[in-house]
Amino acid sequence: MKSLSLKLKRVIGYSITKVKRVLESKCISTLGLNNLSNREAWLKAKLCDIPKGSRILDAGAGELQYKEYCNHLNYVSQDFGQYDGLGDSIGLQTKAWDNSKLDIISDIGAIPEPDNSFDAIMCIEVFEHLPSPIEAIKEFSRLLRNDGVLIITAPFASLTHFAPYHFYTGFNKYFYEKHLPENGFEIEEIIPNGNYFEYLAQEIRYRVPNQYSDKTLSKSQKQTVQNFLNILKELNSVDKGSSELLCFGYHVKARKI
Repeated sequence: MKSLSLKLKRVIGYSITKVKRVLESKCISTLGLNNLSNREAWLKAKLCDIPKGSRILDAGAGELQYKEYCNHLNYVSQDFGQYDGLGDSIGLQTKAWDNSKLDIISDIGAIPEPDNSFDAIMCIEVFEHLPSPIEAIKEFSRLLRNDGVLIITAPFASLTHFAPYHFYTGFNKYFYEKHLPENGFEIEEIIPNGNYFEYLAQEIRYRVPNQYSDKTLSKSQKQTVQNFLNILKELNSVDKGSSELLCFGYHVKARKI
């Protein structure tokens, strides 16, 4: 079963940061570039709220990129450890992947730890890679102590990546509102990351043109793309709840009751 993390931070994380700096230096809109930074800021804040010394499981930890946010915690990483960066060569791949630092290599639905053995669990950008995400929620409920904290993020709309370990295109809030309470959790926070206009801007920036087209845009075509980004920026400034239609993903904090 696939237990990975983050939507290709290794592939696009640095490039996003570089692009943002260039655009900001030229006073050009950065709409659509905040998916990753929004998620990481929220995650860091939630992890900081967990008491020092608490035992936390990073389920689907991948390359442990969020271990640095857990220096005050007793951190344990888990992943199925089979992704190698190449996958089946379909869709977006990282080209390299390091599983050597994982504490636990196992199926995410059968983690070899006792009942009630963690104070907190985080599962970041993993659910789309799981054949059975509801089974993972059940396992988290088993592993968490009463009043333990569960932190989840997953995409709302997901392009093919890390294939063949990509099984769902995304999750809306109704998935969590149904399956978390059914498995002993009370949702304390569920918030959208971005909105319809931001998502469109992200895809226009990174997929026009892309690896699936040999087309090189002309100067006038590039200007057309920029004009559309400016329109999206204007629409975003007067947004009226478009996140209910489409967003980057949901950030969820729940507590075992």
